[in-house]
Amino acid sequence: MRVMQPHVTPAAWTLVVPLKPLTRAKSRLAATAGDPARAHLALAFAQDTVSAALACTAVRDVAVVTNDQVAARELTALGARIVPDAADAGLNPALAHGATAVRSLCPEAALAALNADLPALRPEELAQVLHAAARSSRAFLADSAGTGTTLLSALPGHELAPHFGPRSRARHRASGAEEIALTGVESVRQDVDTEADLAAALTLGVGAFTARARCRGAGAAPANSA
Repeated sequence: MRVMQPHVTPAAWTLVVPLKPLTRAKSRLAATAGDPARAHLALAFAQDTVSAALACTAVRDVAVVTNDQVAARELTALGARIVPDAADAGLNPALAHGATAVRSLCPEAALAALNADLPALRPEELAQVLHAAARSSRAFLADSAGTGTTLLSALPGHELAPHFGPRSRARHRASGAEEIALTGVESVRQDVDTEADLAAALTLGVGAFTARARCRGAGAAPANSA
């Protein structure tokens, strides 16, 4: 059942972005991209995602949950703060850990978990999604395939309770989160797991980091990733 809440004011959201070690990220791209290029792309996706998120007027800050040293350095340079993935137990534990870390410093933070693989993300479309999310205690946005989730939000006083992974759209709905029904926000829905996903993101228009990584092709993998 939908729970109406007061609208969150602009610049109030903290985004929690999970990122696994680059050497293990985006394994479904490996067959065509090759391992070195795949690691470059995984980092580039995250850089474009974080850059766009930080440029969004509805976002206060971005906390990236990762143990990858290269990603931590590059994303810190963009303005993100890093939360070490202490649990190192997978996606949902990483998000729960990140949410706890954020609220330990700011108990009244409005949280939104956001995928790290949204290279076509547009700040204005993300703002539309977050403004819609502010009307429910917990809300989520389905991915472009219609079965997964790219964003899950929780207003102050509510747990994030993430259920990401295969068929997460149904699990988030079953958990009581309100589905965000918006059109014209494809850049927030278009995550990238496969070459077909990447082609769709390229059609939307990817950010500068992904564009450069695609031009580089199969270069050397980022060094010192952990």
